[in-house]
This record gives sequence, structure tokens and C-alpha cells, in this order.
Amino acid sequence: MAEVTALYRYPVKGLSAEPLPALTLARASGLAFDREYALALGTTEFDPQNPEPLDKGFFLMLRSNEVLAALSTRFDPESGQLTVIQDGEAVLTEDLTSETGREAVEDFFESYVGPAAKGRPRLVRAAGHKFTDGSVISPAFMRAVSLINLASVRALEERTGQPIHPLRFRANIYIDGLEPWAEMDWVDREVTIGSLRLRGLARTPRCAAVDVNPETAARDTNLPKALKRNFGHVDLGIYLEVLADGAIAVGDRMAVPTGTEDAA
Repeated sequence: MAEVTALYRYPVKGLSAEPLPALTLARASGLAFDREYALALGTTEFDPQNPEPLDKGFFLMLRSNEVLAALSTRFDPESGQLTVIQDGEAVLTEDLTSETGREAVEDFFESYVGPAAKGRPRLVRAAGHKFTDGSVISPAFMRAVSLINLASVRALEERTGQPIHPLRFRANIYIDGLEPWAEMDWVDREVTIGSLRLRGLARTPRCAAVDVNPETAARDTNLPKALKRNFGHVDLGIYLEVLADGAIAVGDRMAVPTGTEDAA
């Protein structure tokens, strides 16, 4: 029986995952505080009053800035405080709801990332907007959550002959107990996790961001190439649309579609 083994959110695009015992999701807005903030490159124009979805290349992110993986971050939604930990020590704690706090965060990342930030990065946020990779596709993709089938990760490990940390794929939901690649068939089909109803939007194509080891910050694989060579595609995981408000928790069971079901 398939069940949830781990849940995560990513309050700041490109920064570390936050493990949570449960997630509350809404049809209208997806997962709260997931990719809520982003660090725009110094050359990026983004208007919080009139937000337009932008490709992830306009922001600090792991595909180009693997040094971000050497940091551990924690965000407290109630206080608005972001804490950055480097080499086991807190090097920054600032309130993202204040101008001085945001400026301190920008100062830190300008120094930490260096020239690759293309000037002073700007911490950005906009009401009703998420900095998900799929935001450029449609509003539904902006609000979607991502799922990883751990059996598919193990199948890739077997073909590459090396361990692959599942957090390379930066998903919200991690599931075990399925056949490898079962999730590839969920597009346009409904799945249920606990009592939460979701629908497959699209398979998740993988870029060079997954080559960054989340434990060492080293770029030590070429997983998109390995996927293509061994399986004929570069996909691992799936985007899911939230169909109704609800919550899921670690340990929840998953009902998966059969081949004869129609999408809801």
C-alpha cells in the first residue's frame, strides 16, 4: 500500500527544504508558504504590484547557484523570521516582513553568491503569487504541488550505480509503496492522499538543479542525461493540482488510479 513518507515546503525559492509532519492545501492557493519568496537576480525586473511569472533563470536557484545547497534555512510564518545556518551555525536571522530585515537578507546573499548574483539580489514576494518552476505555464501549475515516487528514485539508482538523495528533486510529497514510474500514468487522472483529492497535471522534467547534492553542495551527477539514456525521458515525479481544500500527513495512505478510471 502506497503511503506518504515525507512532506516538505520551500519558503524561499532555491533555498533548503523544510520537513513538516503535515501540509494544509487549498484549491485556490495551493500550499501556503511554498516558494512564497524568491531572490531575484540584480538584473531581474519584478513588480510585486503587478507580478508576472518568470523563468527560474531570473532568480537565484540551484541550477546555476549550487552554493545555495551549503546553507540550511528555516522560516517561521508567524514571526516572518528567516534563519540561515552555515556550517552548523546561524549566520543570519531576519524578519522578512520588515524592510530592514529584507535588506539584511539581500546583503547576505550578495556577498555569499558573489558575481553570479549579477548585482544586488532582491528578495521579492507578491500577494497570490508563487515562484514555482511551473508558474510560467499556467495559474494551475503555479499552485501545484510536486510528488516523488521513491521507487522511481531507486530504479534510477540501480541504473546509475550510485546513491541518489531524494531531496535532489525538491518535491513537496514523497511516496513509497508503488511500482517504479507508476506516477507517469497519473496525468489527467485523480489521486487521493488521505482524504485530499488531487489530479495529475504533468510529469516533472528534470534540469541540472538535480545534479547538486543537497548534503555536500557538490555538482556530482548528470541525472537528466542518465534518465534519458536509461529510460528514454528526462522526467522524474509529477505535478499535482489540488482539487479541494484539505490536509495530508506523513503516514497517510494513497489511492492511485487504475487504467480504466477517467479523470474527475
